[in-house]
Amino acid sequence: MKSRPSRSSGPRPGPRGTDRTADTEIVFGLRAALAVGERRPADVLRVGFARELGAEVSPLGRLCADRGLPFVTLAAPDLQRIAGSAHHEGICVECRPRRWTSTSELASLLVERRGLAVALDRVRNPYNVGAILRTAAFLGIDAALFGAIAPQPALAPDAVRVAEGGAEHLALCRSTDLADTLGRLHERGVAIVGADGASRTSAIGFDFRRPSVLVVGHEREGLAPRTRARCDAVVAIPGKGAIESLNVAVAASFLLLEAVRSTGSR
Repeated sequence: MKSRPSRSSGPRPGPRGTDRTADTEIVFGLRAALAVGERRPADVLRVGFARELGAEVSPLGRLCADRGLPFVTLAAPDLQRIAGSAHHEGICVECRPRRWTSTSELASLLVERRGLAVALDRVRNPYNVGAILRTAAFLGIDAALFGAIAPQPALAPDAVRVAEGGAEHLALCRSTDLADTLGRLHERGVAIVGADGASRTSAIGFDFRRPSVLVVGHEREGLAPRTRARCDAVVAIPGKGAIESLNVAVAASFLLLEAVRSTGSR
């Protein structure tokens, strides 16, 4: 979003979010945008919003006023061009890219907190990714670990929106070789638990000891063989109906809740 700090002048819209530069990130969606202002205010560069949001975006307005940043009203077509989506919810925030946690930092975090993370093995649908992040943040999960993120090594903006601010409340780590990363976490004492509907081990009542990582797999293919081989255990959600499996985001929610329930408070 290229704009001057005036309420009447806005970004020069480009097709599908081309206003951003390589070293910036566009976050859209009301809750996601507010979370950026709350959790990483120093990263905010400029804000464009629909006039009708009014008081709902006032926290970002105060942030921009304090730091002398552009906080501009925009028409819906401009917001859509900047976001590259019709689902902008009336606000776009241009900010510095989010910081990714290293594998070493993730291991230390989980060991020190006796924590719990969720790992996504080639889960690429942004709506599934966002829903998983939202659930993880709601349940107080510590981190999310991503295998290959297609088509680019960043969270899809729609995933950030669907997460409703959850992406700002988790330590995020990414890996080009998830199986290798899980192996390094295991060497630090982190248990690796995979999810596979074909497993004979029920997730209900399973001992999710801490620290641990729950790994969920690709929407159709499940866990990759190398990823599965790194798991200390593989669990399934038992079902009695006609449908063989659950949506990956629904399954992850169930499993994370069971993991939290089984271990209780730290």
